[in-house]
Amino acid sequence: MSLNLIDLSQSIHSNMQVFPTYPKPVTIPWAKRETYGYESEVIYMSSHTGTHIDAPYHFHLDGRRIDELDLDIFIRPGLLLNLTGKGAKEYISLSDLETALQKARSPVKGKAVLLHTGWSKHSGRKQYLTENPGLSKEAARYLVKNRAALVGIDAANIDHPSENTFPAHNTLLHNNIPIVENLCNLEALRQKKFRFIALPLKLKGATGSPVRAAAEILG
Repeated sequence: MSLNLIDLSQSIHSNMQVFPTYPKPVTIPWAKRETYGYESEVIYMSSHTGTHIDAPYHFHLDGRRIDELDLDIFIRPGLLLNLTGKGAKEYISLSDLETALQKARSPVKGKAVLLHTGWSKHSGRKQYLTENPGLSKEAARYLVKNRAALVGIDAANIDHPSENTFPAHNTLLHNNIPIVENLCNLEALRQKKFRFIALPLKLKGATGSPVRAAAEILG
């Protein structure tokens, strides 16, 4: 039986957009078919490249690392919140969340809550990294209080770009709620019931991992 899946992931390549603190991915051809009978490559990149998941240890010394998180947290009923009305450098406030939740008519508890800002349309442009809408600390606390399992966003940073103390990251990760960033194609999930899937690599001791994020459309 085939599954109805929607790809929510960026492609990883050597010219992709990354924050200045990270290297661009490098793929080095390694084993050659003429010599070994097969092809393979070596890949050099940050564990926070492209569509990726942040583990609590990314911001908290005592937080769980990516290989220590339970597998079931990466496969969750999905909840899409329409926040496409937010513009450049605007905060996603508690009021914004409450309004979006009223329209979604679904509880947060146990869900992968995906913040659909529409900001992925700017991917590849300078403003994608520097002008995104960002989740306020108050809104992040609301997601913690209402027991979201995971939070994702279609931007490179869940925090507002002016926040150098990363309040949304710190609030969510301190409470063991992983964060998925650089999602795309979230508009394809409007009006749909779906299961969110974002399985990381089992990187021992790592702060995060690239993921192949997808949504399984249900019903």
